[in-house]
Amino acid sequence: MEPTGTMAGDGWEAHRPAVFGAAYRILGSVAEAEDVTQEVWLRAAAADLSGVRDLRAWLVTVAARTSYNVLKSARVRRESYVGPWLPEPLLTGPDTAARVLMDESVSTAMLVVMETLTPAERVALVLHDVFDFPFARIAEVLGGTPAASRKLASRARARVAAVRERPRASKAETERVLRAFKAAAEAGDMAGLVKVLHPEAVYVADGGGKATAARRPVHGAERIALLAVRQLEMRRPDAVRIVEANGHPALATYQGGALVWLDTVEVAGGRITAFRRLANPEKLARAGHT
Repeated sequence: MEPTGTMAGDGWEAHRPAVFGAAYRILGSVAEAEDVTQEVWLRAAAADLSGVRDLRAWLVTVAARTSYNVLKSARVRRESYVGPWLPEPLLTGPDTAARVLMDESVSTAMLVVMETLTPAERVALVLHDVFDFPFARIAEVLGGTPAASRKLASRARARVAAVRERPRASKAETERVLRAFKAAAEAGDMAGLVKVLHPEAVYVADGGGKATAARRPVHGAERIALLAVRQLEMRRPDAVRIVEANGHPALATYQGGALVWLDTVEVAGGRITAFRRLANPEKLARAGHT
């Protein structure tokens, strides 16, 4: 199907980042967000949009409603997920065109917490706090009342407040800490690793049952340092590079030209407080999307 009218030319491309951004925040999955974006495009291309005054709002509304339905069914699959669940990463960087893909609401830390919300809470939070939708419109998406939508967003906001209120290291500071971690890990320098890790740091890995990964969180600088060294010795990667994922510096590990690990961190006081390793090959396959 070829786009027509307001969907022709630059019409769709101007709004596609917002559509994808809404779906990605709600779902935490690049693959599912891409599917939703394609469905929105097909519906828009076939619709008569001549009476639509705010095309961006119309498209984001369709994306949110579609994502809401997807998320409700995905919950069943995620409940049987093997080991910890981490969001599918989105590689970003200075060339990312749309700010809608770059703010703190797409950080790995935020998406991890949002996974604890109900589907309705997640939709209400994204539409109100990110896209500034009125509660009347959010109610149309969720099939409830404006008052109920306000309560959903308020509950969700309280749940994610801890992430929003944490001291945030700058990108430069995070990259400096990651480079120190990388150098120490590659040298097998246990003391160097312990120095860059907070004593109460936590390590979480997502292998999804498809790659070797710790099934439970690992706590403490010494245990995480030992694990990091042993995994590098066993994997013997070709390269480990600093990249940007979900708006923050991250470590990408390659073997045979393929991305095998993507590590994201939270840094406070010059030390890593949370270390998240994504190893599930299905999630890494689309990590190049921007």
